[in-house]
Amino acid sequence: MSTPAVIIAAPASGSGKTTVATGLMGALRRAGHRVAPFKVGPDFIDPGYHALATGLPGRNLDPVLLGEPLIGPLYRHGTAGADIAVVEGVMGLFDGRISTDGMGPARGSTAHVAGLLGAPVVLVVDARGQSHSIAALLHGFSTYDTSIRLAGVILNRVGTPRHEQVLRQACEHAGVPVLGAIPRTAELEVPSRHLGLVTAVEYGALAERAVTAMTDLVAEHVDITTVVAAAASSVTAQPWSPESRRPSGRVTVALAAGRAFSFGYAEHRELLSAAGADVVDFDPLIDPLPEDTAALVIPGGFPEQFTAELSANRTVRAQIGALAAAGAPVHAECAGLTYLVDDLDGVPMCGVLAGSARFTERLTLGYRDAVAITDSPLHAVGERVTGHEFHRTAVTFGEDYPSAWGFNSSAGARTADGAVLGGVHAGYLHTHPAAHPDASSRFVAAAATFKLGG
Repeated sequence: MSTPAVIIAAPASGSGKTTVATGLMGALRRAGHRVAPFKVGPDFIDPGYHALATGLPGRNLDPVLLGEPLIGPLYRHGTAGADIAVVEGVMGLFDGRISTDGMGPARGSTAHVAGLLGAPVVLVVDARGQSHSIAALLHGFSTYDTSIRLAGVILNRVGTPRHEQVLRQACEHAGVPVLGAIPRTAELEVPSRHLGLVTAVEYGALAERAVTAMTDLVAEHVDITTVVAAAASSVTAQPWSPESRRPSGRVTVALAAGRAFSFGYAEHRELLSAAGADVVDFDPLIDPLPEDTAALVIPGGFPEQFTAELSANRTVRAQIGALAAAGAPVHAECAGLTYLVDDLDGVPMCGVLAGSARFTERLTLGYRDAVAITDSPLHAVGERVTGHEFHRTAVTFGEDYPSAWGFNSSAGARTADGAVLGGVHAGYLHTHPAAHPDASSRFVAAAATFKLGG
């Protein structure tokens, strides 16, 4: 049987989904449940808070990056050993990738994932400034798509007891059960920056305190028993497994981690390991490369916040430069790309690729349909992927490198992304490794070849 789930959604961003979802995960764990945490969409930040709340890896369910057929198997994989799952939605319930003609349902929306899982939705509504009109809002969300089951509403940021009473009456009129009413509080303000919340790994002990506060708030003001009773799932697919990858011999793959580079998907490490890699974390702010490193992965993150510290670690910068020059496979995504160029905002970086990265005021955001236009340790020419961009930096290369990716016209003026140089594959595009498992196998095989001197 599939592990039952509840989907935490909202009418719009900013309603308090992350607070409620994370707090619910923590409250369920405190009550003795083993909770599997998920996030709809490509987000890297919220899953870090989910992991703190549950003690399990936060995972993503994104039909755009992964394709519909993988959602059920990845859900089964992520819920192994759990008795309930909590899935935090993205944006508003029906918001997702907008179709090219602007018509039809949004792919990758919370509603899309709820339908694929056969799980009920709990709607979090910001009650500030609302009274009886909340009944019309709930009527609309419960009838807009009748294939989505609305299990109830959690009223967030409620003012006075009188306000709560009026809201409950309106919800009863709309026929939607109230599962909780959370008062307004200023104690749960988690710092944010240009790409969203500050990551849990950066926030450190304060993140743990914030998660505890969220847990306390939800445990006190939400009917946990009723939420558990409402949970359901109709997934029948076999669980996804990274073990289908063919091992190519044990090699050490260094994975940049810590405060500057924390954006990654749990399945990436699992795929690399299954292909024969010993994945060893290191922090480029303070650490050298792990001993016997045969390949390097530098994920996304916020290096622009730590330029002085990254530059000060001259040892690891020199090691990365030497590793890349020797032809080892190096996979750098987004922030990883900005670390590999000569400088970031004028501060020296690794110098693997000639060029400069600059922080800008322009946010580049969106899904991209891309094709590999240069052979690399990750992809062969012609392989097609759907990825995601989310950054405020821009890179100007000092040499005419072959590009890693070609984009279609929906990416705007940009038609190409990144660079390939020897064993280096670097670009802004984020992809989900579970959607392209052969890339991980190819990468580890390239590392094995490099280790053998081939």
